[in-house]
Amino acid sequence: MENKKRKGKDEEKEEETKMEEFYALLRRFRDARDRRRKELEELEKSEKKRKVATEQQSGWMPSFEWEDFTNEVEFRGQPLRFTTPSSTTSPSPRPTPKQRKNDHQHHLHDNSLDLNLSL
Repeated sequence: MENKKRKGKDEEKEEETKMEEFYALLRRFRDARDRRRKELEELEKSEKKRKVATEQQSGWMPSFEWEDFTNEVEFRGQPLRFTTPSSTTSPSPRPTPKQRKNDHQHHLHDNSLDLNLSL
């Protein structure tokens, strides 16, 4: 009988220690979860601060006022002069529509494929 009581007490102590270990494990898990959550929140805050700081540094946006476009332009010096290429022939006048059509037809004859549609 005494042996049965001892076994019962030993079993109860074992169950109690197992329960204590289980609850300790739960506490450690919750503590680790809370620490990780705080780390992530701090990381987000520091990233937001860093992002705001970089936006402020490189955040120059040009702004224009109507006066920027209405004032006359004043040059600081003489304007540059570019020379035109010299040619022995005078520039030809613009081709007439008839000349353009002839040039187009001439170009079509140069190619081996005729794309003109006729009825």
